[in-house]
Amino acid sequence: MTDNFSKDVLKGLTAKSKHLPSKYFYDDNGSRIFQEIMNMPEYYPTNAEFEILSMQSKQIIEALKFSGPFNIVELGAGDGFKTFKLLEYLVNNKVDFHYIPIDISQEAIDILTQRLKEKLPALKIHPKVGDYFEILKDNRQSDFPSLLLFLGGNIGNYLEDKVKELLELFNKNMKRGDKLLIGFDLKKNPITIQNAYYDKHGITKRFNLNLLVRINRELDADFKIDDFDFYCHYNPMTGDVKSYIVSLRKQTVHLKAINEFIHFDYDELIWTELSKKYALEEINDLAENADFKVENNFLDCKHYFTDSLWTK
Repeated sequence: MTDNFSKDVLKGLTAKSKHLPSKYFYDDNGSRIFQEIMNMPEYYPTNAEFEILSMQSKQIIEALKFSGPFNIVELGAGDGFKTFKLLEYLVNNKVDFHYIPIDISQEAIDILTQRLKEKLPALKIHPKVGDYFEILKDNRQSDFPSLLLFLGGNIGNYLEDKVKELLELFNKNMKRGDKLLIGFDLKKNPITIQNAYYDKHGITKRFNLNLLVRINRELDADFKIDDFDFYCHYNPMTGDVKSYIVSLRKQTVHLKAINEFIHFDYDELIWTELSKKYALEEINDLAENADFKVENNFLDCKHYFTDSLWTK
């Protein structure tokens, strides 16, 4: 990870328009801060998706139409909060399945595994740590059909060409008849979205600036965190939420581990994250273009969010 991290950081910070990959938010501290974000009252995606998975577990499982044992492979499992009700329903109904949570944070996986072993001792859990694109390659070797979970609206963090690439990768590593349950944050009142991503508590700001803390630690850099701020903007026409780190003064940062100097102008931006919101028509188009069939769009009561079930 360190070699890729240093290469990606250098590439992003020396680009004409500076940027950093959002996947690097999630070191152990970043994962903890993201749990705080998900607990904010303004951050509706957590509760909306939790409602879907809590209230519609039976309908989701029935829609799978698996006739025997199966795998649930969760990509980016985090603390497992979203998935717990679905797993609980399956365990309580003595459904034969294996749960394979994947996350890049060892701490997140350790906490999740311990919590689930305590709350659902009958659960057959096989946790994995690493890049889920790599781990997913093993999925095709399984004798059982699989339900892949890509929840939380994570699909919205990818640029359009990367979304296409990601969905094709999922399809490639799935067997015919496998299912994909994928979370999409839906277009809605722009104020609701802006409040969720530009929060008054400053938690999202800490989440972004933690990326600079990580660069300081892993690349022996000398970012002065107080000399940077956070900005976020939602475009309701495109559905794009874009997040930025803002340099508050003209400054130079030394990445000592790779002996590189990065210059910042006053008010210069580092683009850190995209979080796209979708219309249902766009979701259907994505599925069709990636050779999937949409079986059902499970919606929360406010229609803020959908967990869309696709079949290969």
